[in-house]
Amino acid sequence: MKNLFLILFTFGLLIPTAPLKADPLSDMSGYHTINGVVRDARTHRNIAFASVYLPGTSIGTVANLDGAFTIKINKSLDLDKFCISHLGYRVAEYPIEENLGEGKVFTLNAHSVDLPEVIIRPTDPRELVQTAINKIAENYPIEPHKLTAFYREAIRQRRDYVSISEAIVDIYQAPYAYSYESDRMRIVRGRKSGDVKKADTLVVKLQGGPHVSMLLDIVKNPNVILDRESLNYYEYEFLDIVKIDDETNYVIGFKPRVILPFPLYEGKLYISVENLALTMAEFSLDLSNRQKAAQNFILKRPAGLRFTPLNTNYLVTYKQIDGRYHVNYVRSELEFFADWRRRIFRTNYNVMAEMAITDRQSENVDRFSVRESFRPNTILADMVPVYFEDEFWGNYNYIEPEESIESAIQKINQTFDR
Repeated sequence: MKNLFLILFTFGLLIPTAPLKADPLSDMSGYHTINGVVRDARTHRNIAFASVYLPGTSIGTVANLDGAFTIKINKSLDLDKFCISHLGYRVAEYPIEENLGEGKVFTLNAHSVDLPEVIIRPTDPRELVQTAINKIAENYPIEPHKLTAFYREAIRQRRDYVSISEAIVDIYQAPYAYSYESDRMRIVRGRKSGDVKKADTLVVKLQGGPHVSMLLDIVKNPNVILDRESLNYYEYEFLDIVKIDDETNYVIGFKPRVILPFPLYEGKLYISVENLALTMAEFSLDLSNRQKAAQNFILKRPAGLRFTPLNTNYLVTYKQIDGRYHVNYVRSELEFFADWRRRIFRTNYNVMAEMAITDRQSENVDRFSVRESFRPNTILADMVPVYFEDEFWGNYNYIEPEESIESAIQKINQTFDR
């Protein structure tokens, strides 16, 4: 958890190249497709990062920052409904057949919590977090899983995107407890944008790709936030009681209580009242000492270049399936500026990475070989082709691009069409 981003600064020009041909697309005739936007039933505001899934299965996706989503449903599943859920809202069920196609609007109703239904109100939030840690082996998978995920990373300079990379990823997920194995992943299909804006002399790259996102599973990677030693680093506070997937959750706030050689975090932990499992976490890096925090991110930079982090945001959600909680969606954002010593001007950058688990299986799970695995020191943008055409993902589920990313993709396609 100490290095959620590893950023590489280099000099050079990123020049768009002609798109390469993608793998043959899978036959979509055997799939239903539903496309739409999730909104609050009362305010009509879009709801970001809502979970969209097929009940009774492990298949799903996540709405984007603008509330938009697309889900592809294999007709052989013979299902008649799908579900949408989000923190603070009632789970909504919608019929599949009546909602096929594009441009649909799906609404969620706010879910209030009646305090009398909560039997125990925590008096010691630290003890509650300790209990959640002790129950990891009981609440999370104890056998390996094969996950299918959609991963996206985007780097923006000021308001312009300079890089967008996406991939379908297979993940070998080691058990959450009593295992010395590490997760492994391989790229099934991927693409990148090249340089969306005009070439610059400073190139910013994100090392680690999907590995960075998997590190955000703080139940699986507890050091600094959720391990037993880290409990002494933080102050905990009971903040609220909320509903997630119709399940009552305590909201526990935490912030640093000590100063260490490395920066700590602050944020909120959501813990199930019934099972005492961590169901969601929202947190950010303590930037009170920006120089110390900067060491968390930089792998390599030119001499004379200064890096100053401005803001960080991390989100990880879990979904209960067959009595166990599984990682569902992770997102990380870093905003920083880079400037040269003895120069007036500075440039702001934003690095975003997100990953949604779209399917999982626990039977006949084999660990990938090292040779075919995507390694932690790999840069995704360096290993996938420039290719942004419609229907690239075939029958794979993916996260709809945000409005700003969609605009950048259109700009790419216009460049290639000239």
